[in-house]
Amino acid sequence: MTNESTAPGGRPGQTEAGPTQRRRTLGLRLFELRKACGLSAEAAGLQAGVSKATVSRYEKGQGNVRWNQVEALCKVYNAPDEEIAELIELAKNSKLTDSWWIPLAGKLSNPMRVLLGVENEAPFIWQFAAGAVIPGLLQTKRYAAAIQSTPGNSLEPEAVTEFLDMRMQRQKILARTSPPSYHAILDESVLRRRVGGVDVMAEQLDLLLERRQERNITIQVVPFDAGAYSAALTSFIIYGGTEPSLDVIFVETAVGSLFLEEGGARHAYENVWSFLRQEALDTDTSAQLIAEARENHLRNRR
Repeated sequence: MTNESTAPGGRPGQTEAGPTQRRRTLGLRLFELRKACGLSAEAAGLQAGVSKATVSRYEKGQGNVRWNQVEALCKVYNAPDEEIAELIELAKNSKLTDSWWIPLAGKLSNPMRVLLGVENEAPFIWQFAAGAVIPGLLQTKRYAAAIQSTPGNSLEPEAVTEFLDMRMQRQKILARTSPPSYHAILDESVLRRRVGGVDVMAEQLDLLLERRQERNITIQVVPFDAGAYSAALTSFIIYGGTEPSLDVIFVETAVGSLFLEEGGARHAYENVWSFLRQEALDTDTSAQLIAEARENHLRNRR
């Protein structure tokens, strides 16, 4: 059986607060860039004109951040101009407490690099799929590939390979020794919409039924007869911090991605999440609906 949250709103127990998610994301990427260059913190700082302590502090996501120092480090690491601009924006916004916007650009979206850092650090993840597709953390490779072949989503062949590899790599966080608690609420339309054909859908829904058995994964479905309110909502992800003020809400649109951290926004989305948990079927009944949708796809084979 799956793990269902029992605390109000579904929030797991809290631990000691740490740096803001934005600084942690910035620090993780700076660390990866430095390691890729094979430089020590001391050597990197020397070339960028900052101290070893500053390099270490930035990578740990601690204290205030100076964007010009981040720029200098990125240039030492030979980071692409696109990524340097993104990390500078993160540095400039590291003190803000409301929302931050990242536009789409490049072969793969810039927001994905930020998302990976936030996702990797989150002790729990709550995701609502409002009728688009199965969440990426639960997709089969064939289902993910079918999404990328649709109009408006098509990528160059090498970018498709990169996308699929990244999608499968992301899923590994759910199988870690200490994985995050992952709770997905799916609108029923996600199960009914045929992506990639009957066989792809049957395989995808089989995976949902399999993964719901894992102790850290909870899957619920909001049925069509739940009413119009949930259908009017957009998809979103709540990445839990070590305490509520560090939560990050991620909303993706056709033109970019919005990361919300402001207290009012966090409170509003947690209220929406509580509503959805109540509107959704329990996990066992949800599994029955997933199995029924799978059989319906097979019956309607064309």
